[in-house]
Amino acid sequence: MSIQKRKPVPSDIEIAQEAKIRPIVEVAEDYGICDRCIDHFGRYKAKVRLEFLKDNAALPARAKYIDVTAITPTPLGEGKTTTTVGLAQGLGLLGRQAIAAIRQPSMGPTFGIKGGAAGGGYSQIVPMADFNLHLTGDIHAVSAAHNLCATALDARIYHEGRWSEAYFEKLGMRKLNLDPYETWWRRAMDMNDRSLRRILTGVGGIENGPLRETGFDIAVASEVMAILALAKDLRDLRERIGRIVLGLDKSGKPVTTEDLGVAGAMTILLKDAIKPNILQTLEEQLAFVHAGPFANIAHGNSSVIADLIATRIGDYVVTESGFGADMGLEKFVDIKCRTSGLWPDAAVVVATVRALKMHGGGPKVTPGKPLASAYTQEDRELVRKGLVNLEAQLGIVRKLGIPAVVAVNAFPGDSEAEHEIVREAAVKAGAVDAVVARNWAEGGEGAVDLARAVEKACGQSSTRAPFYPLELTIKEKIDRVAHEIYGAEQVAYSAEAEKRIETFSKLGYDKLPICMAKTQYSISHDPALKGAPRGYVFQVNDVRLAAGAGFVYPISGEITTMPGLPSKPGYMGMDIDPDTGRITGLS
Repeated sequence: MSIQKRKPVPSDIEIAQEAKIRPIVEVAEDYGICDRCIDHFGRYKAKVRLEFLKDNAALPARAKYIDVTAITPTPLGEGKTTTTVGLAQGLGLLGRQAIAAIRQPSMGPTFGIKGGAAGGGYSQIVPMADFNLHLTGDIHAVSAAHNLCATALDARIYHEGRWSEAYFEKLGMRKLNLDPYETWWRRAMDMNDRSLRRILTGVGGIENGPLRETGFDIAVASEVMAILALAKDLRDLRERIGRIVLGLDKSGKPVTTEDLGVAGAMTILLKDAIKPNILQTLEEQLAFVHAGPFANIAHGNSSVIADLIATRIGDYVVTESGFGADMGLEKFVDIKCRTSGLWPDAAVVVATVRALKMHGGGPKVTPGKPLASAYTQEDRELVRKGLVNLEAQLGIVRKLGIPAVVAVNAFPGDSEAEHEIVREAAVKAGAVDAVVARNWAEGGEGAVDLARAVEKACGQSSTRAPFYPLELTIKEKIDRVAHEIYGAEQVAYSAEAEKRIETFSKLGYDKLPICMAKTQYSISHDPALKGAPRGYVFQVNDVRLAAGAGFVYPISGEITTMPGLPSKPGYMGMDIDPDTGRITGLS
């Protein structure tokens, strides 16, 4: 398909709505997925049935596997998804069977500050409105499964407070004796609602259940979402759901969803959500859009099952990991790749002049406010000062043993001199190559140089192994990541974190990988520390368990699992024409 390039570039939603989109069954067939292997959700989106992977399980994973990561971003984002889509398009123009694989967006950030998350300009996934709004209902299924568990848990606490152990034995059940002070499962919803971060349930009398403090997390922070992203098939999904630990009983033993008797019902609600969604890029490359674990709390990668399918049918699979290499890429290697058995052949590190200027000491970047002139006018010295962040992120990629290519995502206010400064520094810091990506305005044509650089990088050797062995203790794993990835000099643990580490170790969960929860706005745990912080104390405030997902997550800094809306949320600029159905403002 050929899209006429126009100057100035129209809005993302205008491009998406004006594109001539092929029926998804035709795009799927180009990649060997026949009509009987998909469940249709209209003409332009579908789910791939799990039977397709089962029928093709004997096929080797032949595709080159590329992860798109980034430097530490500004709050505006640096175009990682746009680069992911553009690279797939650029590879397509080189005659490669390329596939993009990205996360599903949460509607909380969509209506809050982020807007659309399907890429942008002429490098986006379509239909864009469907992509950003509900898609095929997977996040709703996650919310329903999560809240079914919360409902079952509170009901069990209520009934156990009323009836004896003998009564439960007559029902063919056992009394769980949950400790109300060690009950960890909260509720979930897919909107930014800060007022629900901490709530009291059971208000109004004992008939409404025991009075208990709990709260809400955004749905993509649910362990159920992390499990959906890591499960390899329906059996694996069912087993992982059954291993979720909801809290401890009064003797200090873990109580699981299996103990509660709700694991099977939760899995039923996810039986369709586990099937990966397929859409397409504006240039008709296949795009898997499946699962959306919160990148602060969970591992921030799209689903294992989508990648297991994609690597068997494509020449290149281009996926992305949340935020910078310190956050997403490390978790990609140590959690997702360890689970899937797929290892990256190369990494693309997205950098922008804007973000480098921020790390060089530029003014604060705030969503919804105009950028300071430092970001819209040439300032070579500010760019040079910010290069320390790019160099640090490339150092992380090297430690993970992956060949790196830097994609300088071009913005209209950049100068060619600034781009050249970044390119030279990237190659000097160890990148295989560094190229300017112009795919937002030019589509695949603007990413052909990037595609060639990535092919070159894929020809180099890559360490196909995780960063740390699971045999290390929880503290040893935290220390290794904090020192060698984040550049910390020391790690300090709160009394609560020490207690949790001791508890999880005694219960046998100390051999799980760790999933660090920290700010995305600094390599450190402090969002105010820009550039490449060194010599600081990394503070671990708490440690939590996601036994079903299969990781322990230490928490550092002020991390909330339920975002709030800004003063002027994104939804205020969105609307729909009731006569034509055309959507505006979703970008």
